[in-house]
Amino acid sequence: MSPFRILLADDHDLFREGLASLINAQPDLEVVGQATDGLEALALAHEHHPDLIIMDIRMPVSDGLEATRLIRADWPEARIVILTVHDEDEKLFEAIKSGASGYMLKNTNSAGFLEGVRSALAGEAPLPPKLGASLLEEFARLANKPSPVSPPPELTPREREILEHLAAGSTDKEIASQLALSLHTVKTHVRNILSKLHAVNRRQAADLATRAGWVKRKNG
Repeated sequence: MSPFRILLADDHDLFREGLASLINAQPDLEVVGQATDGLEALALAHEHHPDLIIMDIRMPVSDGLEATRLIRADWPEARIVILTVHDEDEKLFEAIKSGASGYMLKNTNSAGFLEGVRSALAGEAPLPPKLGASLLEEFARLANKPSPVSPPPELTPREREILEHLAAGSTDKEIASQLALSLHTVKTHVRNILSKLHAVNRRQAADLATRAGWVKRKNG
């Protein structure tokens, strides 16, 4: 079986060459390219189509996050692990949003680094324990966040007021009495509301407005 092919991207020559030596010493791994900036990483990724890209987050010309976005845009199947000295939560979330498959810290030891590389090659997402916990907490927070209410159509303030009354089950006469309007005026507003909401009748308009959260729920 051929060894897994890895691309390294890091602008610190000594560190990058040390990683290359460590990787090439493994029977199941080999380095097929080394980049010193994000654009070079993009070019080498297109040239070699490696099994895994290990990307420093801070590089000249194009940083690791931008390079990750560019590579994933052209090659969605690419597996990219961000390697950095930072353990800040916002960096983790930014890396994941950029399309990274995992995140490893530069202060990890050789065994931990190789374990992370092999887990990424196996389809897993290597993450430091602290950052993995933070990611789970963020997902839980987002899951419990109320869904955003879709914006209402362009109704006038008076039409929105009448829509509130429709959702409450008021008749045209009741609305006219409560708002001190003529019955004809109320009927005109109702027709305009139905047209703007693309509703066939007042009940459908009220149901739509209630479900979308534009008005309070009907009584009863």
